[in-house]
Amino acid sequence: MPYVICEPCIGVKDCACADVCPVDCIHPAKSEPGYDAVEQLYIHPDECIDCGACVDPCPVDAIFAEEDVPDRWQQYTAKNADYYSMSGADFQAKWGSPGQPG
Repeated sequence: MPYVICEPCIGVKDCACADVCPVDCIHPAKSEPGYDAVEQLYIHPDECIDCGACVDPCPVDAIFAEEDVPDRWQQYTAKNADYYSMSGADFQAKWGSPGQPG
């Protein structure tokens, strides 16, 4: 089961989680297009190797194993997956926040 970034990341985007990810599955990085526009970071569910390296570095405790996502944040499992599977426009329409550029 992949890890999921939830609501506490909104507005924070610390990137400590991305810095320690051994498979580079957390985006967008500060150097990537769209970083300034998105409200949070997202974990690619198909690339995450479930190592948990991202959990402890997160300063706002926003990252959970998929099976441990609190009930109040269950929608973030789909939101993380949608970030990678939907166009930016479709993501914006569904979630009300910017998706991937392009």
